[in-house]
Amino acid sequence: MKIDFGLYIVATPIGNLGDISERAIGTIKSADFIVCENPKHSLKLLNKLGIKKKLISIHDYNENTVIERISNDLTRKKCVLISDAGSPLISDPGFKLIQYCINNNIEVTSIPGPTAIIPSLQLSGIPVNEFSFLGFFPKSKKGMNDFVKKIKNSDTTCVFFVSSHKLNECVELLDLEIRDRLISISKELTKLNERIYRGFGPKIKKMLVNHGEINKGEFVAVVEGGSQKIDAVNELENYKNEVNKLLSKFSLTDVVQIVHKLTGITKNKVYKWILSLK
Repeated sequence: MKIDFGLYIVATPIGNLGDISERAIGTIKSADFIVCENPKHSLKLLNKLGIKKKLISIHDYNENTVIERISNDLTRKKCVLISDAGSPLISDPGFKLIQYCINNNIEVTSIPGPTAIIPSLQLSGIPVNEFSFLGFFPKSKKGMNDFVKKIKNSDTTCVFFVSSHKLNECVELLDLEIRDRLISISKELTKLNERIYRGFGPKIKKMLVNHGEINKGEFVAVVEGGSQKIDAVNELENYKNEVNKLLSKFSLTDVVQIVHKLTGITKNKVYKWILSLK
């Protein structure tokens, strides 16, 4: 929908600038002003695009003040809402602004584009025909525990953002409470350092530590739903060559213990699978 004035919700790249659409660039160029999270961050994008615009910062704590400030302009000027990266309103400020426009018959339209949620699901290797987006992994201990319990009780895939500072605690909790479900951790999606780590809790922990990924970068976690559990035997098949090598050097008991620690799959299942190999 084309509107002469009102609010345009515009998605911006989550990393790779090549992901921004021509329509998004054209909309930003034609805007009278831009409402954004962090003007310093948004200025970097605008400078790369060769665009100069007035920037107004919006956060959860000042959203009402911003709405009051721009309310008259919204009825006669073209305003663009962007977030620091990706699609606005997805765990970012702007919801009250949208509500205000809808309630006051101010035109609102969306220019869709990049979001970290969809590629993280696509790359996870976990069923995504149904999924729940849970926002950000909480900061408080109680919040974390309640959050993981919610995932544990979910029958469908769960996807959420987790900060680098909480990644270690997040993976530890998931490993403790949901050892038998697959996890995917996406790092720096669309950027040069993009990495995807897949497996059960112990394997994920080891990979993150070995690659020095704890406490740096931006992460999206995807957790398999309770009704979607992929057969452990299928997962173990991925380690067939490594297990055969281990069996030539260690006892069956030792190999079972090693595979159990690496994958999180129960010792009983690992034992039966190794016996089937022999």
